[in-house]
Order: sequence, then structure tokens, then C-alpha cells
Amino acid sequence: MACTVSYDGSNTGIQVGQNNGHIITQFLQSETSLNQACLRDLRTTNPHHDKDRIENTNGGLLKDSYCWILDNEEFQQWQNNQSNCLWIRGDPGKGKTMLLCGIIDELTRLFGDTANISFFFCQATDARINNATAVLRGLIYSLVKKHPSLLSHVKSQYDHAGKALFEDINAWNALSRIFTDILKDATLLSTYLIIDAVDECTTGLSSLLDLIAQASSTYPQRKWIVSSRNWPDIEERLDSTNTAPISLELNEASVSEAVSKFIRHKVYYLAKVKKYSDETRDTICRHLLSNSQGTFLWVALVCQDLDRISRWHALKKLKAFPPGLNALYDRMIDQVHNSEDAESCKRILAVMSIVYRPIAFDELVSLVELPDDLSSDSEALSEIIAICGSFLTVREDTIVFVHQSAKEFLLRESQNGVFPGGTEAEHQTIFSHCLKAMFKTLQRDIFQIKLPGFPIEKVIPPSPNPLAAAKYACVYWVDHLHHSGWHEKKHLDIDQRGRVGEFLQKKYLHWLEALSILGSLSQGIAAMLKLEGLLQGNGEPPALLRQVHDASRFIRYHRPAIESSPLQMLSRGEIGLGIE
Repeated sequence: MACTVSYDGSNTGIQVGQNNGHIITQFLQSETSLNQACLRDLRTTNPHHDKDRIENTNGGLLKDSYCWILDNEEFQQWQNNQSNCLWIRGDPGKGKTMLLCGIIDELTRLFGDTANISFFFCQATDARINNATAVLRGLIYSLVKKHPSLLSHVKSQYDHAGKALFEDINAWNALSRIFTDILKDATLLSTYLIIDAVDECTTGLSSLLDLIAQASSTYPQRKWIVSSRNWPDIEERLDSTNTAPISLELNEASVSEAVSKFIRHKVYYLAKVKKYSDETRDTICRHLLSNSQGTFLWVALVCQDLDRISRWHALKKLKAFPPGLNALYDRMIDQVHNSEDAESCKRILAVMSIVYRPIAFDELVSLVELPDDLSSDSEALSEIIAICGSFLTVREDTIVFVHQSAKEFLLRESQNGVFPGGTEAEHQTIFSHCLKAMFKTLQRDIFQIKLPGFPIEKVIPPSPNPLAAAKYACVYWVDHLHHSGWHEKKHLDIDQRGRVGEFLQKKYLHWLEALSILGSLSQGIAAMLKLEGLLQGNGEPPALLRQVHDASRFIRYHRPAIESSPLQMLSRGEIGLGIE
């Protein structure tokens, strides 16, 4: 006879007994924990943390650099509901991102808790936040975090699909419907939706712009601000009676005045730190005012370089900074070529230009061929990155480009010597380093969890983290193979084929364990599907095709178990896949 016992507390549960002498226990998670799981899976990034990072990277938000827009006629018309969408457009380095940071602060100060202010910062250099799906996930995440009742719109689909709802091939369509349902929710307060750098949305930009145009027309009580470069295709899709453009080039006087205030702020700070004389300080100010061309980024890069120069050399070096971003980048790459560590600098710049997201120091060392004494010395490595200072910066042990235009310069100017063999050869090199890093790092029960059913949410990374050097490699190794030029040869070369086969034979299950720990199993599924697609129809050996097909099917079939517990499938996989 079966018996049923109910439990109260943070977990509700039902215990059913007498099943061939065994007791079957099933715990049903509380509504709170299910909501938390949904939020955790929805989140790709916290836009508020992104805003803080961007402001810190740029030395803080200066009110004098953005306050002009508050008196702008088009901005005030938008505030007074004469338009539903405001499009702030301008060339690279004109301060669009910091302008939006300032607007977010002003709207927050003005409305407090009486309005929703949801925002997202696109970044082309980071694959996690450079696509339309990520934008919607970020906006929805901000809205439901502030108003938990809105989560019901997400949960209605999430309860059936789980995390795959946000990541599979239909994610954009599903999220669009959820987002639309939220916008028309009668309980939603006044809402401001702000997206910075939509031109850096490298996947799904057209769909995103169409959604913005439609939503701003259909739901006029929800107001939008977007920023971008002066791209005709963006103008085409946003050109309607609902969109008011603010061109930074047409507001040159206001922008120039803001840049002038920014220059004085930066130079006076430099003068205090470097102990400049009044004459040196004023000379630097005049030079920057004469050559900035209304570009915040140019000023920031010059001041950054001056900060590394002794004060008695400041005036002598000042004339070496040419006006214009591209001219400045040209000078900086010459500086890299002339340094004693030119080869290491070029290797780092090449890798940073190719990787799909910013990388940490440990990851960089695993992806770049560097002298042994350099790769093991984090202080020396920081000094090398400082030589690349006008292209790269470091924030919380993570290396990032100072601006999207810096990466574009390196990729565009092939004569700069950063890619002697071309970008495809660089992808091939990174692919090889990724496999090497995973072979060196991955092992069974890498976190010493020991218990096969131990839940992923309770896993605490040890310190130091044994996965630190291989995090990037685990997620992106197939992407680099895909872009390594293999398709022109119509097949993998013997070395690539051998490495892929050996990896699947010896490290595949350890890779799945690592993906579970990293919360990146969906990327692993996408990687295996991509690898399977690459090999099909290209004359690859049948044995390798079967191996990849079986591995791809295994990760998809066992996804729930692998995601919930990193060690759950090891034994079954070793038997089913014949893995060592």
C-alpha cells in the first residue's frame, strides 16, 4: 500500500512508498526556487553591471560631457511625447555610450521608482552581448527583476522548454512574443527602453530594428532610445514619424563644448597626478582642444598615453599625437612595432582581434605563444598589454578593447603586420591552442565533487580554479575551427582530423563535465551540431563522422541530466560512447 507525506518549508515534496519494496521520493521545487532558476537562465549579463564597467573603463561619468542633450530640442520633444523613439547617431568615438549612461542617470533621478528604465549595451567584441536575442534577454531581465509579476510571461513558456527557450534556434521568436506580452501588460508602469550601439548587434540587427519600430508605434506609452553610428540601413528601418534623430555631427557646437569640458577635466586631473606646471598644463589643453576634432575617444587615448610619460617629456611627446582616430591608431601600431616586445605584442593583438569575447589573463596565456618567462609572470604580462594601451585595457583581470574602432582598425589595416598569415591562419592557431589547453586541463571530477548526483547550483569552484585557463577554449574551439579556412580545402587536414578524433575519444566526457560547471552546455550542443555540419559531405572518414554524430546525439539526449549534475552521465557515457 502506498503512502503520501507532504512537506512544508522552502521545498514542497511528495513521498510515495511501496513500489516493489522501494521508496520513491520526489521533491517539487518551491515556486520561489523555480522563479530563481528561470531568472538565472534568462540572464546573459546584468546591464547595470555593464553600465558600471563602461563608466569605470572610461574614468567615470562626467556630467558636463552629456548635460547638453537635456536641453536639446529633439530630446525635449521626445520627453514631451511628440515622438516615441529617439535615435542618437554619430561617428565612432563621439561619446554616444557615455551620453546614454548620462541619460539613464537623469531618467532614474527624475522618475525614481515610478517608471521602469530598462537598458542594454551592445558590444561587437563580445559574442555574449552582440546579438538581437541577447538584447531582448537583457531588457526582459531588467523588467522582471524590478517587477517580479511580469515573470509570468516568461514562465508560461519556460516551464515547458527550460533554458533552451532562450538559446535554441527559435529563441528570437519566443522572446519577441514574451517581450510584446510584457509591453502590453496593463500593470507595467511607464517604461523607457534604451539600447546602446545597435550597430554592434552583429546578429539579428534587422529583426531587432523592425521590433523597435513596430513596438514604438503599437505601444506609444513605452518610449525608446537607441544609439548607433551613421548607418543608412539603420536610418532606413527607423525612419518613421515615431523616430526623432539626434545627429551628433549636426550638433557639433554642443558636442565640441562637451569635449572641451572633458579635456579640461582630464588634463587638470593629469596635472595633479603628474605635477605639471601651469604652463605645461595649459599647453597640453590647447593642443588637445585644437586637435580633438570633437572626439572623446581621441582625447581619452592621448591622455592615457600622457599618463605613461614622464612629466618632463610631456611637451616633447605632445606633437607626436596626430589628430584623428585612425592617424592616432597608426601611430600606436608603429609604437608597438618599435618596442622591444613587438612580437609578443603583435601576438596578443592578433588573438584579441579574433576571439569571440574578452578574455582573462589565464585564458590569454593558454591561447598565445609567449616566452615561458613571460607567460608565468602576470606583472610582466600586464606591462606587455600596457604597450598595446591604445588598443587594449584591463579591467578586473579581463582584457578588453578600448573601443570597437580599435579592433576594426587592426582587422582592416592588414599592413600593420598583426596578421602575417591572415585571419584564417590565426583562427587555425587558436583552434590548436584551444585543444591543447583542454587536453592539459580537463580531467574527471575536476572540482573533486565526488558525488555523481551533486546538484550544479551547489558546486563551489575551488581556488585556484583548475578550469580558469580552459574556460574560453571549452566554449569556442569549434568556432575557430569553422573559421580556419578548412572549407576552402573541402576537408580537414590530417592534423585537424586526428586532433578532433583524439579529443572526442579521450576528453569528450570531461568536456561535458566542464560545460556543466561553466553553465555553457547550450554552447556545447551548438558546437557539436556545427562540427557535425562541417564534416558532412566533405569526404571525411566515416569513422570520424560516426564519432561526431554519436557525441552530438549524446549531449542533446542527456542535456537535462548533464546540466543538473556535472558527474551524472560520466559512467553511462564511458559505456555508451566507448570513451577512455
